[in-house]
Amino acid sequence: MRARLCKADQGPTRRDATRILSHLISTTLSGTCGSTHTLQARPLKRPGDAINKVVDKYGEPISFYRDVAGILHGLRGRSLPGEGNNVDGKVVVAVCSRTHAPDLARQCLRLLLVPPKEDGTMNSQPRPAVEYFDEFEIYPSSKLKHFRALHDRTGIPYTEMLFFDDEHRNSEVEKLGVTFVHVPQGLTHKAYEDGLKEWRRRRANDQ
Repeated sequence: MRARLCKADQGPTRRDATRILSHLISTTLSGTCGSTHTLQARPLKRPGDAINKVVDKYGEPISFYRDVAGILHGLRGRSLPGEGNNVDGKVVVAVCSRTHAPDLARQCLRLLLVPPKEDGTMNSQPRPAVEYFDEFEIYPSSKLKHFRALHDRTGIPYTEMLFFDDEHRNSEVEKLGVTFVHVPQGLTHKAYEDGLKEWRRRRANDQ
């Protein structure tokens, strides 16, 4: 799944100028999407068919914050306007994490079940969190390296990327042109909408 890419030699079209979503939206895991867990106490397991809950070997729970499931459902239900032969206009959803236990982080995303959408019209069954993400940069390194890798792999311009993180030090990605949104209390609907507004404001100023 890929987003429609901007062409550097063309100005924005009328449709593109009114677009409300960026091409790529990224977040970290611990502290931003869910509980601040170090992911070191293996093995991880899901208690039965528990939704939005994984535990480590000590029984400590790992889960997404309250608003995250709704945000993920919303992104899966939204498309960017297509253009020409470009029929795939989905927003690319990425996860960037500097964890020293990338295998556990990936396992956690496979085990953690996202609650179904409340209205039941789509995604009516709980699905593994990993299915809601398209790109994964999960390894100990700077966020600059993570986003350079995303850019190289997807071709999406940095200015089309929006990044939510609970650690202000990761605002270094602004050097690349990525819109950084600090969410010290974790990702909420309000923080998400505020982030989109900031991305749109910057984009309007650049046009």
